[in-house]
Amino acid sequence: MFVVIMLFILGCSGTNDTPVSSISHASGGSHSANISPDSSLAVVSSIDNGITVWDLTNNSQKYVWRHQDDGNNSVTNIHIAYDNSYVVTSDREAFALWNMEIGEPEGFWRIDEASIRDIAVSNQGRGVLVGRGNGKVMFFEPKTGRRLEFLGHQEKINSVDISPNGFYALTGGNDYVAYLWDTRTAQVIHKFEHSSRVTEVALDDEGRYAFTADSKRAARIWDLTTGEEVSSLKYLARQRIFTTAIFSADGKYLLTGSPSRRINRWDVKTGEELNEWRVTPREGSKPASAVVHSVGFLNATEIISESSNGKLEKWNTEN
Repeated sequence: MFVVIMLFILGCSGTNDTPVSSISHASGGSHSANISPDSSLAVVSSIDNGITVWDLTNNSQKYVWRHQDDGNNSVTNIHIAYDNSYVVTSDREAFALWNMEIGEPEGFWRIDEASIRDIAVSNQGRGVLVGRGNGKVMFFEPKTGRRLEFLGHQEKINSVDISPNGFYALTGGNDYVAYLWDTRTAQVIHKFEHSSRVTEVALDDEGRYAFTADSKRAARIWDLTTGEEVSSLKYLARQRIFTTAIFSADGKYLLTGSPSRRINRWDVKTGEELNEWRVTPREGSKPASAVVHSVGFLNATEIISESSNGKLEKWNTEN
């Protein structure tokens, strides 16, 4: 009994359920959201009001978009380019590329072959990465029309990410594998193997690390130069699912979100958990729940999150 109690205490230590501040971005909740790497913008796919672009420097509404002219909003994937120049959004059947300078779409493309599972865009909208349910990943250059298909995966894709320059893609799927590959040649650079389906991947925008996580208890950080493991995230739970991840600009920390309200900050070199926060449950949810869609480093002592509760919440890393 003593051992069980001690484990429970250890598992709950450092959890903070009270944000420093909270602002509503979608009163009825959200399907998806993405915070820009510099934490100056957020794009939220709301249940009630289409897609909203927020300027986080003054919390003002910048644009309101509609993915399709009629019908209910069903955008479940959003990605902001590293340089904040473009945003890509998708539902299961089509994706759109939006110019952030003028707030207008530059193209709308339908995918008939298989459902869209995840999506990403590089600087200046030069390349769009589309992970699909048939295991194929498409790299598409909207301005030139060039299209390349990566056929390395054997089962459906769950998560994709792209480097800021658009030259490198990280993709993970149900075949227990994540690949780092070159979008110019489709050649594999590194293969990261897991013991169950890969559910989340993320690239360090500075080109140092990759994060890959599976559906059981393997969540690892890799050195992109050597392909060797840097650390494995340390947690007591038998299973931990991640919905989002981002590396800090200095490369010291990894910030993750989960479907169970959790936000965690980790030490990149050791994999040790440094902080845990719980976002506000979505109103009316029973049991109380919320999915963390996106997280970001605001400054040296604060982080922010967008969740299915429709709120932008701020947290202090020193608490």
